[in-house]
Amino acid sequence: MNDILRERLIRKLDTLPEEKIYQILDYIDFLESKYAPKLSTAPNPLKRFAEGVEDTLRAGRMSAGMIGGTMNVMHKAVGVVTDVANAGKSVATEIAGVVSSVTSSKPTMPPQAGPAAVTTPPASPSTQTPPPPPPGDQRK
Repeated sequence: MNDILRERLIRKLDTLPEEKIYQILDYIDFLESKYAPKLSTAPNPLKRFAEGVEDTLRAGRMSAGMIGGTMNVMHKAVGVVTDVANAGKSVATEIAGVVSSVTSSKPTMPPQAGPAAVTTPPASPSTQTPPPPPPGDQRK
C-alpha cells in the first residue's frame, strides 16, 4: 500500500467513533480471510496477547470506551516490557563484546626454541615448602 493511501485511510478512520472502527476492523478481517494472497505478519507475542484481550472484550459486548481505555493501558504495558527486553539484549550484547575482547587480547607466550630454551623440571615434593597457614589459624 502506498503512503498516500495509508494516510488517507487513517485520516478517514480518525473521524469515526470507536464503535464504527471496530466494525471496519471486522470487515478488514473478513476481506483478509477471503482475498489476501498471503497471511499478514504475526505481531510479537505481547501484541498478540493484547489483541486477544481486545477481541475477548469485544465478544463480551463491552463499550468501545471501556475497550479503548483497556487497550491504552495494554499498549503502555507492552511498551514497557519491550523496552525492558531491549535493555536486556543491549546489556547481553555489551557483555559478549567485553568477553570477546578480553579473550582475544590475552598475551600469548611465543614458544622458545633452540639452545636458549632451558626448561626446569618441576620441584619434587620433598623440596617444596608447605604453604603458610591462613591468618587466624593458630594450630601447633
